[in-house]
Amino acid sequence: MKYEDRPRLLRDPEALASRLGEIEQAHIAPLTAFVRRLRERAGPQASIPFFDPWDGGVGAEVLLLLEAPGPQARNSGFVSRNNPDVTASNLFELTKEANIARTRTILWNVVPWYIGAGARIRPASAGDISSGIESLDELLSLLPQIRGVALLGRKAQKAEAHIRTLRPNLFVESCPHPSPVFVNRRPVNREVLLSSFRRIQARMERP
Repeated sequence: MKYEDRPRLLRDPEALASRLGEIEQAHIAPLTAFVRRLRERAGPQASIPFFDPWDGGVGAEVLLLLEAPGPQARNSGFVSRNNPDVTASNLFELTKEANIARTRTILWNVVPWYIGAGARIRPASAGDISSGIESLDELLSLLPQIRGVALLGRKAQKAEAHIRTLRPNLFVESCPHPSPVFVNRRPVNREVLLSSFRRIQARMERP
């Protein structure tokens, strides 16, 4: 069955099972293997979701970097804009409105593993971020078409110096986090984030 790309799609068990069946496709398989290596290093207690095969995989031009996987990412097993939570829905709608094709991007987190307890996530600590940043070196080496990184939120922005040192050729755009705490608190906040995504889209179109 072909599923329509829409917010919260992965709350549907059949759609989720279908997505899991796609993680070995050629464009995403190296990133699936990368996640499995991270899981082996972190141990069985770590919950590290896969990259979404509906995104650009190793052909991605822009990495959208968030803070850490939320409970729905842990439950679905994917870092995805189709997860059934408000942050994912905001990201889906705003990137679509900014005309950023998802097949030109991938989503990831500066802290790749779930840092909550049960259904409650805690803020990423300095130690979490320091440990998580280490995985960016290997990730960026798997993205030959990468042109830029969008740092979504203050915690992801802690990776800016590392990324600029590691890959000084990339553009780096700092944006607010698309969480309901920011986006849905005041109407103007949505426009602030949309403007950020439009700047990213414009940079993607430059030669």
